Amino acid sequence: MVKKAIFLVMAALLVFTAACSSGGGSEQGSGSKDDSVNLRIAWWGSDTRHEYTQKVIDLYKTKNPNVKIDVEYASFDDYWKKLAPQAAANQLPDIIQMDISYISQYAQNGQLEDLAPYLGSQIKVDDVAENVISTGVINGKQYGVPAGVNVLGFQYDPALLKKAGVDTMPENLTWESYEALGKQAAEKGLYLDGGVAPDIFFHYFLRTKGKSLYNPEGTGLGYDDDALFVEFFGLMQRMIEQKAAPSPDVANQTKGIIEESDLVKEKGIGVWQWSNQFVALQQVANRPLAIAPMPGPDMEKGLYMQPSMYWGVTSNSKVKEEAAKFIDFWVNDEEANKLIKGERGVPISGKIKEAIAPELSDATKQVFEFVASMEPKASPMSPPPPVGSPEVISSLADVVEELNFGKITAEQAAQTFRKNAEAVLANNK
Repeated sequence: MVKKAIFLVMAALLVFTAACSSGGGSEQGSGSKDDSVNLRIAWWGSDTRHEYTQKVIDLYKTKNPNVKIDVEYASFDDYWKKLAPQAAANQLPDIIQMDISYISQYAQNGQLEDLAPYLGSQIKVDDVAENVISTGVINGKQYGVPAGVNVLGFQYDPALLKKAGVDTMPENLTWESYEALGKQAAEKGLYLDGGVAPDIFFHYFLRTKGKSLYNPEGTGLGYDDDALFVEFFGLMQRMIEQKAAPSPDVANQTKGIIEESDLVKEKGIGVWQWSNQFVALQQVANRPLAIAPMPGPDMEKGLYMQPSMYWGVTSNSKVKEEAAKFIDFWVNDEEANKLIKGERGVPISGKIKEAIAPELSDATKQVFEFVASMEPKASPMSPPPPVGSPEVISSLADVVEELNFGKITAEQAAQTFRKNAEAVLANNK
């Protein structure tokens, strides 16, 4: 009788366990029809990105026939307009592509899941550098996994550099030698560079000085001495005055269109920008280009690997484990990355970088090699920009434009920017 009772109890437990592990919203993902899973995924990007992303999703579904994936995509501006009401209604897609300028906001609002418990299990990161995976950490929680990484550099035309009387870019370039190069280029009627994005490159400059644009809490600026602002933007202003960089009215005529850039028109030697922007520049210029490291001193302190974007799992998702598996597929599947080809930045997995190298165009290989050479030199990234950073960046762009037009001095620009930025960031206290 005792044995029969034990048998009945065990049978009941097995039935109960089976009932719990099947049905809609299951996170088992074993591939049977009984544990089918529905995922929603959203991203922004160009038509090219949409096309290959859909192919990656189709590949995932082929390998995981129990998973259905609904897709939502848009341009960058429309993407955030679409995401905002979904966030308010607690109906975000399970997996969302997240920009560095928004991740703090979504994390702070409790809309992103901490992915730390999934690392090493659903998401393998064994061969991902610590200073890369840690870029998705905010306040001690892993809110994003980088879809790829980029690094800053000087993308230039070696032939135009020679036309300016310089055979090669100097090793260990400093800001002083950079300004001297600018004078040399201007004497030959060439711009040395097409200007810089103020927030990105001022932040880099501050990091070389052991500072940052924001303090770690995101409640104020990360530097106290406005002499640093004057030093950096004073140099940028002198480059314009010496005709080594275009004036704001000339630069604004390009409207950010690559075909209109001074480098493409062979009026400018190079441009400072992220590594993932090199391939498109190379294609449009249609002549040999190269990439050089950032100026120093202390380039290693300023340099960091920046996520091109993150993959995040939303807190409202009912299938977080399956969503994490898809992120792992993106990071670690060789076939998938032969479709992606580094379009979202250089893959974060070392094995994948090696595996897809033969599949790449010459320009993409240049990017991979440059990023690989910079990765060991890079320092950990500063915390992602805080809530309110878009307003701060807009204010910085405005005062720098006034400075470059000669309407205000560098000292006045520094004071105005500090006042505006501190007012915005004070809301985070």
